[in-house]
Amino acid sequence: MQINLLNYAECEMLRGLIADAEHIVVCGHRSPDGDAMGSSLGWSEYLKGLGKNVEVVMPDLFPDFLQWLPNADGILRYDKKPDEVAKTFDHADLICCMDFGQSGRVDSMSALIDNAKAPIVLIDHHPDPTIKTRMKVSRPELSSTSEVVFRLIWQLGGFECMTRQAAVDIYCGMMTDTGGFTFNSNRPEIFFIISQLLTKGINKDRIYRNVYHNYSEQRVRLMGFVLYKRLHVNMQKRVCYYILTRQDLKRFNFKKGDAEGLVNIPLQIKGMRLSISLREDTERDHLIWVSLRSVDNLSCTKIAEKYFNGGGHFNASGGRLECTPQEAEIIVQRAIEEM
Repeated sequence: MQINLLNYAECEMLRGLIADAEHIVVCGHRSPDGDAMGSSLGWSEYLKGLGKNVEVVMPDLFPDFLQWLPNADGILRYDKKPDEVAKTFDHADLICCMDFGQSGRVDSMSALIDNAKAPIVLIDHHPDPTIKTRMKVSRPELSSTSEVVFRLIWQLGGFECMTRQAAVDIYCGMMTDTGGFTFNSNRPEIFFIISQLLTKGINKDRIYRNVYHNYSEQRVRLMGFVLYKRLHVNMQKRVCYYILTRQDLKRFNFKKGDAEGLVNIPLQIKGMRLSISLREDTERDHLIWVSLRSVDNLSCTKIAEKYFNGGGHFNASGGRLECTPQEAEIIVQRAIEEM
């Protein structure tokens, strides 16, 4: 089973960058999901095992259903402590960017990356990274950045010393970025990795429950509201979409993460190929967050790029529109007609 990602020169370069660093910053993207959290925390555990001083930084709040992750309580948030985060970047000997390839994905924290004095290592699985780095480990063909992290730790000889906490973080990241291993997870290497993580004593069933059976009552009611009141279904095109306004979100006491996974549910309709979610930002006017999920050979990426100022993976992409919900619906309807 081929798990290694790097050639000899690349592997030695990564070893050298880590060996030369005492203070390391590990950072994820805005609105961190399970993969950003899992890859960042799993990689930081490995680095701490090497005796490094590691700070995990996120631009903003992460969802309630990820706050149980090992060491998540030690994450430093830029939106809460910008000066402390800036000082941390300034003192860093190495910066690891996890699960994002463009500095814009960290919003106002982007200047810290664009102007960083320390070398940057990018570890990611999204296409077309643009961050200026000393080293890129970008593998869009893999299931998740957490899978990339496991493979790097394996190749660097760190698996034997991997802690259970790191294994939990990595498994959670892989699980969430594949929808519980229901998409982008057909390669046998993935299940070899899972088998190895299980030897660390993780409880994969509990991890699943902690993520997917950990919603508030209001989130469950929001899901019912979306399916009953907001879902538009075009059976001829085999596409569906829904729009959540700021008023809708306020009605259901929306908290960050409450919309996670909702866009996948309409794909349970027989024959459905594409599901589109549009959600009005709770604070900024004229900002709509877009999520797309597809099945088989329908490219979300192309649709996100053409209509929604976004991109991502073939079957899972995102974007944003700077307009009203009414204007966003017109754009969605045009996209459906032109597909």
